[in-house]
Amino acid sequence: MVAVISWRFGLPHMEIAEDIVGETFLLAIQNWEINGIPPNPTGWLYKSAQRKTLYHFKRAKILEQKILPELSLTKEGGYMMPELDFTRENIKDSQLRMLFAICNPAIASEAQIGLALRILCGFGVDEIAEAFLSNKETINKRLFRAKEKLRAEKVKMELPPESEIEERLDNVLHLIYLLFNEGYYSKTQNQILRRELCLDALRLGKMLTEYGMTNRPKTNALLALMCFHASRFSARQTENNSFILYENQDKDLWDDKLIDLGSQFLALSAHGDEISSYHLEARIASWHCRKEDTTEKWQNILHLYDSLLLINYSPSAALNRTFALYKAKGINAALAEMKKLKLENNHFYFILLGELYKQIDVEKAKFNYQIAIELSLTKTEKQILQAKIDSLV
Repeated sequence: MVAVISWRFGLPHMEIAEDIVGETFLLAIQNWEINGIPPNPTGWLYKSAQRKTLYHFKRAKILEQKILPELSLTKEGGYMMPELDFTRENIKDSQLRMLFAICNPAIASEAQIGLALRILCGFGVDEIAEAFLSNKETINKRLFRAKEKLRAEKVKMELPPESEIEERLDNVLHLIYLLFNEGYYSKTQNQILRRELCLDALRLGKMLTEYGMTNRPKTNALLALMCFHASRFSARQTENNSFILYENQDKDLWDDKLIDLGSQFLALSAHGDEISSYHLEARIASWHCRKEDTTEKWQNILHLYDSLLLINYSPSAALNRTFALYKAKGINAALAEMKKLKLENNHFYFILLGELYKQIDVEKAKFNYQIAIELSLTKTEKQILQAKIDSLV
């Protein structure tokens, strides 16, 4: 709804659109508590938003001064009043344009994610603050600066020309990738997996595949990657929100339909001659979704990580490669590699050291788990790691 209103009346009025939509939902709560939920609640919301939008712009004289001059005259000499098109297709069009507007290079990466959560995913400021381990005031300032930047740069809600689509699409895909990762490895104080973030990222990625200019091989590769990861949601955590390591997951809980869907998108990503980091990560994730635990499987994963690090090095990828090295070539090979990495501010580094040492030196395992506890940001993870230490004898 925010995207549709912003597209119709202009991106500078984004905050007004947010206020109108917020007021619409508040009115719905008040009205429906008294009169009950209407037969078509979605339609009710759209009509209420339409009325509130026109009332606001009439009252502010924005309609008369800026909107009406752009409209065609009727036969009677009046103006055709603007209608808000809340059809499914127009909503998707508006969201796509908003996505590209938010991913303008003028906007900082963190602010892009914040705007996406706020405008495209419907998150409240408190929820965004929790996701960023920040506070409401800081997030409000960050969002305000981002919106001011959009106004100052006169960013429009439109798809970039075909000559620019490739570069701008990279920004959009990166935002969706970060959004999914924020949900998959949540930093919030009480959750280690936020499915709603991951599902929103999947929804936005799927939307990109439905338009010719953005339906590129790397788009399908990213979607495949997210499908493969999402297939293991139910196996990644216990009922009390404890994290379950890959080796200990119940493979019967993996979602075979999502794995098949991921395989379809992975096949579509093979067209063309570009191999992006999304292609390699998706291939790695596809191997992780194979239920057999063989040396061949881990050798393939190790080879793919070697390729990934050559085109897009990251400490997390290097660490994951070391786990694959352990599975393919044993503990000693992995420990030798860990000594080279020295990721001393990364709690996952010490978790992996703990996992490796618990098989050969319990005291060293406890030592590394304890460092991981001190570096970990979430209470849930600290509790899990403490349980690991307590289980060692």
